[in-house]
Amino acid sequence: MPSFDTVLEPDMVKIKHGVDNSAKEIGTRFDFKGTGAKVELKEKEKEIHATGDSEFQLEQIEAVLYGKLTKQDVTINFLDKSEKIDKLGGDKVRQVYKIRDGIAADLAKKIVGSIKDSKLKVQASIQGDTVRITGKNRDDLQTAIAHLKKSFSDTPLNYNNFRD
Repeated sequence: MPSFDTVLEPDMVKIKHGVDNSAKEIGTRFDFKGTGAKVELKEKEKEIHATGDSEFQLEQIEAVLYGKLTKQDVTINFLDKSEKIDKLGGDKVRQVYKIRDGIAADLAKKIVGSIKDSKLKVQASIQGDTVRITGKNRDDLQTAIAHLKKSFSDTPLNYNNFRD
């Protein structure tokens, strides 16, 4: 049975390059001179920490970060900015961006439901943080990929492990 896996995994090398380029620009820009502005990647925790002197400065750092990540072909939807801005000592503030990795259970259920509602001749099953989709022929799977790209255009899903 032909099958493929639907996954949500960022390219950490490109994210690292984007964060490094952002840190370089923040270090050389005139409006950041003499301030505590910095951006750093915590690879093990899959987080990006942006630190600045004010919330306005955090917005400027975010604009630089988003620009550099976009130049590295990293979809901004991989970043989850749901956490509140932390107040550090003095007037310093920090924003934490979590890097989304793996399909969450609720998103996996939505994907499976979408496949079932589409009336395609494929089956979807949740396997950990991936969704495996199987069908009788390759054309059905390609139709399923097209359907998922259209239905979940705001989520940077990847399709790999294509088997015939």
